[in-house]
Amino acid sequence: MKPTRIGELLVLVVIAAVSSWILIRGFYGSIPPVPVYAGGSLYLVAAAEFVFALVIRSRVKNRQIGSGLRDLHPITVARAVALAKASALVGAVTSGIWVGALVYLVPQRSSLHAASADAPGAWVGLGAAVALVAAALWLERCCKAPEDTPGTPSL
Repeated sequence: MKPTRIGELLVLVVIAAVSSWILIRGFYGSIPPVPVYAGGSLYLVAAAEFVFALVIRSRVKNRQIGSGLRDLHPITVARAVALAKASALVGAVTSGIWVGALVYLVPQRSSLHAASADAPGAWVGLGAAVALVAAALWLERCCKAPEDTPGTPSL
């Protein structure tokens, strides 16, 4: 499986940003208010992936991958990579959605009271989405097998 490319994630961000800006621009009057905690749930997912990355990195570093009692099963690592790739994509799309919302909301804050009330929620959501992408990319990196050095038994 190839590592996630930053360029592909950036393309998703741009597509989602343009799409959400167009939709928000056309339908802002009928969209419910954005609470501050709207995007906060992604912080929990990012934190969970960060902790999972710490565990996997420690096990890979100590060569504790295998089917032993204290070992981390290789299938678990493969599932973590799949989770990381999916989370990076979700985080990129969500980042784009929040960027598109902010591109509309920030200039409107002076003329629309609702825009100034919605902007903090969009900033929190953008921060959570970026945190998810960062945690996902780090989890994916932690799942890489270490380079074999001469004289060291392989996993």
